[in-house]
Amino acid sequence: MNWINNVVRPKISGLLSTAKREVPDNLWVKCPETGQMVFYKDLEANQFVVPGSNYHMRMGAQQRMQHLFDGGDYRTVPVPAVHQDPLKFRDGRKYTERLKDAKLATKLEDAILVGEGQLEGVAIVAAAQDFRFMAGSLGMAAGEAIIAGMLRAVELKTPFILFAASGGARMQEGILSLMQLPRSIVAVQMLREAARPYLVVLTNPTTGGVTASYGMLGDVHIAEPGALVGFAGPRVIEQTIREKLPEGFQRAEYLKEHGMVDMVVHRHELRPTLANLCRLLSKSPAKAPNGTLPVPASA
Repeated sequence: MNWINNVVRPKISGLLSTAKREVPDNLWVKCPETGQMVFYKDLEANQFVVPGSNYHMRMGAQQRMQHLFDGGDYRTVPVPAVHQDPLKFRDGRKYTERLKDAKLATKLEDAILVGEGQLEGVAIVAAAQDFRFMAGSLGMAAGEAIIAGMLRAVELKTPFILFAASGGARMQEGILSLMQLPRSIVAVQMLREAARPYLVVLTNPTTGGVTASYGMLGDVHIAEPGALVGFAGPRVIEQTIREKLPEGFQRAEYLKEHGMVDMVVHRHELRPTLANLCRLLSKSPAKAPNGTLPVPASA
């Protein structure tokens, strides 16, 4: 009897607990639109687009970069360091603690990742906001990242592509966060003076200070299907004006119909669409039908 209690049962309990630990928390993902359950690996392989409903789930900044650049190969653009907690802010928790948790969860230094590489043979610089990092909020570090990316595009004479995803300015940095709006607009103007194409991809959601600054100053604005884009959210607007908003208000398709965005593009078509725009606006050689870049006549 002691042998059963001391040897057999602990081994069985150990096997069961190991099996339980090996099951990931996100094995299945539920579609917010239809309730469809999707195997996480299948969703990841489909660029986080739900197969049945075509609902576009949020993507992390690293995944955006891997899907954008040729072969997923890119170099991270260095960003100047900033003061982590200039206002010594604390609400329910210390701001430094929130930053630490966000960095651990996303493996990012802040809400924006900037990289340089090739897109279908065209040199580009791109930046992607990650909503997982404190709702993609715009603070000093994010502002420095956007400016560093735009200046790098000016230096390399390449197009600059931005994937916007944000809940707005970062309240923990107060006025210092709001100052990133005019600073980023100055960087956009430098892109224009250098005649470098600036393409903006508006993802779900893009709101607040990002929409009020560099998010709506591109040469071409592309929105993903169903993306919420605006300054204030629909509920705030309804409560302010005390009226019912139109169906689909502030969604990508509604904004395209009313001229706020240029096109709504499915995530699977983003790469070729962005590559074609980069070639067109930077006067690069067109891509040949066989997928290769033609040799210029002067070569």
